[in-house]
This record gives sequence, structure tokens and C-alpha cells, in this order.
Amino acid sequence: MKPSTTHSPRRGQGGAALIVGLIMLLLITLAVTAGFTLSNTNLKSVGNMQNRNEAVAASNRAIEEVAASLLLPGVDGSPSLAAPQQTASQVDINNDGKTDYNVQIAPPTCVRATKVAGSGGGGNVGPGGITGGASTSGSGLATVPDQYNSVWDISTTVTHAASGTVTAVRQGVRALLNKAQFEALCS
Repeated sequence: MKPSTTHSPRRGQGGAALIVGLIMLLLITLAVTAGFTLSNTNLKSVGNMQNRNEAVAASNRAIEEVAASLLLPGVDGSPSLAAPQQTASQVDINNDGKTDYNVQIAPPTCVRATKVAGSGGGGNVGPGGITGGASTSGSGLATVPDQYNSVWDISTTVTHAASGTVTAVRQGVRALLNKAQFEALCS
């Protein structure tokens, strides 16, 4: 005799579990894709911010070099009357022996200069060719020399050596000038 097989009646699912499973799989895939895209965008943003901060650091390093050499006295100690020149600097930010940033420094410009209160007057000549006015004791000057507080604008353009991206940085620097420097550079 043949064994009898019984068929259970259909319950009416019609593949509903399969459709729900596929929808859930699609939602999970979309969430993972969105998370990957967001993390990739954040990584690019952080990398760009790091490159910008490095470019500003390279610019500040070059500006410090220019500020330290701004209006250096001559060999004989006389004040410099030569206008600052355009310079370039190559910066290795991570000390691996390769240039990371090229910094172009525009010629510093004197933005403004104001006479220091209490200075000026006498015709005595002190060390370094500074003419003087009222002075503290022991300097040999009868009066304090004419002095001017000057503000210089130093503008830089920083180029990343590998990617070619460009960042511009400006900074103000204060320098104390004598009357001859003021008349030659800031009048």
C-alpha cells in the first residue's frame, strides 16, 4: 500500500516573510551606505582642516622670520633705511627632509605710524645714529629720540607642495622706528 501523504492547507502567507526580509535588508544596506558616506565626508573635512592648519603654521613660521629680520640695523649699528623686500620660504612642517609648503611673502608695508608720546626734541646723536631728546640717566642723551610706533602688514600666500592648494594669511607686526626710518619707510 501506498503511504498517504497529507497536504496541509495553505496558510495564505504568500511570501510575506520574504518581502519583509528583503525590505529590512534594503534598509540596513541604505543605513550602512549612508554611514560610510558620512564618515568619508568627515574624514575629508578633517584632512582639509589639518592641511589648512599646517599651511597657517607654515605661514606663521615665515612671518616670524620676516618680522625678526624687519629693519635690522646695519653692520655699523646704524638703523636700516632699506624697504623690506618680497621673500620666499620653503617649510618642511613634518621634518622629513622634503618641502611641504612654499610660502611667498609680499613686501611688508607700513600701514601706519604714530609718534611715541614724550619723544622728540634734541639734536644729540646717540649710539647707532639715533638722535635724541629727554633720556634716562646714563645714556648720554639729553632728550628721548624721536620714535614712532609703526604697524606693518605682512601678507603671505602658502602653496601645499603636493596638492597645490593655496592659503592666504595676513598678519600685523609692530616695529619701533626712529625719525629717519619713519621718513624713509612710512611717511
